[in-house]
Amino acid sequence: MKKISFIAFILCSFLLIANRSQAQDYKTAAGVKFGGYENGFSVKHFLDERTALEGIVGIRSHGAVLTGLYELHQPAFNTAGLKFYYGFGAHLGSIGKGNYRTFGNDQYYDSNHILLGADGVLGLEYKIADAPIAVSLDLNPRLELATGPFFDLAPGLGLKYTF
Repeated sequence: MKKISFIAFILCSFLLIANRSQAQDYKTAAGVKFGGYENGFSVKHFLDERTALEGIVGIRSHGAVLTGLYELHQPAFNTAGLKFYYGFGAHLGSIGKGNYRTFGNDQYYDSNHILLGADGVLGLEYKIADAPIAVSLDLNPRLELATGPFFDLAPGLGLKYTF
């Protein structure tokens, strides 16, 4: 056990030291996203300094949702590492029999349903200066078309490893 802990410590130290040689911003990040209705995994990749694509695989009660977002980033509040971002995208998924939580009113479905709709995103992201970590807080307004139409608003907290 001591040997595994020592190897893990050395690998983590190497990753932190290697990341210090990079600029404060990052090119790609992968991590987890905790939301009001879905929790899951996300990957964000910057196409250039301001433009990024983000994919999220969200797991919710009785279903799963795949979301793709096109995001525009810009510096926020003259703070190094802090960026404001906004964008749009779409989602596709499915839910099974059960309660479907939404902003405002929950709905009960007695069979499987497809989820399909348009998404927006508005948030702040902070890249920790000497660590390969980025933290984000955002709102994800959605227009659900397949089981609706209805409007939904989902908050989210993200924690990503940057590389």
